[in-house]
Amino acid sequence: MAMNDNELKQEILRLKKEKNAVILGHYYQRHEIQELSDYVGDSLALAQKAQEATADIIVFCGVHFMAETAKILNPQCKVLLPDMEASCSLAESCKAEEFAAFKKEHPDHMVISYVNCSAEIKALSDLICTSGNAEKLVRSLPEEQKIIFAPDRNLGGYINQVTGRKMVLWNGVCTVHDAMQAEAVLMLKAEHPDAPVIAHPECNPALLKVADFIGSTKAMLNYIKASEAKKFIVATETGILYEMKRENPDKEFVTLRDNKSCACDDCAYMKLNTLEKLYRCLRDEQPEILMSAEMIEAAKRPIVRMLDMSKQLGIIK
Repeated sequence: MAMNDNELKQEILRLKKEKNAVILGHYYQRHEIQELSDYVGDSLALAQKAQEATADIIVFCGVHFMAETAKILNPQCKVLLPDMEASCSLAESCKAEEFAAFKKEHPDHMVISYVNCSAEIKALSDLICTSGNAEKLVRSLPEEQKIIFAPDRNLGGYINQVTGRKMVLWNGVCTVHDAMQAEAVLMLKAEHPDAPVIAHPECNPALLKVADFIGSTKAMLNYIKASEAKKFIVATETGILYEMKRENPDKEFVTLRDNKSCACDDCAYMKLNTLEKLYRCLRDEQPEILMSAEMIEAAKRPIVRMLDMSKQLGIIK
């Protein structure tokens, strides 16, 4: 007989304790997954937690490239992903063979890749970044350093704009963020003129131009907490609303789905993980992320470099 949600939650907690497992959950996961996670965060925070984990099993409630990153940083751990089909449109937009050829066209450029990419792309990179540290990492490099930025042209274009760099951009996007419309935001702004617009830098340039604040998921949370505003228009994946409301119960959040012309702010991949799949994953210890030692070593170097530089720059402790 199928278990209800409360029974599933109890079984998940029991199995987690029994198997010495830790659950890492991304801000874009379903709220019931976030509730059960030992740590909830953005890509940078979760990479750090994965590196520090001492558990026997890491269950990564996110998408495939995130679970890969956990395995790369903590290869002695068994890393599980509740649904192996939880991919990422941005990671899918950058295939290793095509990117290797692109890289050869720019032999004097270093490669900075956004963490939203496959292990194969990480292995072709010199430095990994997240939306939370990309600007500071780029600013820390010599101005004369030529850079390829992959795979997100929107994030790379935003970093070019705010730093004055001229990085060469790979032509990839997150289909969720890129599809969000500036027109829909402006319509919501007309209805809620007192609400600042906060947007993720993966959004398209037109939308970013009408935003009052641009930042990573964690930066958005910090902005809301510090702001005196009581209402916000949020241009990013709707999973973040759970944490926004939890941290700011007295504030109101308006999303693009409130404008019927742009119901585009859900990532189907992020929502593939469910309580049932999380339970089965812990019970069966499957699906497991498996990678060769050679790939782990090659992909690990630019990630560790990111973490080390982030500590040196005071981005993380």
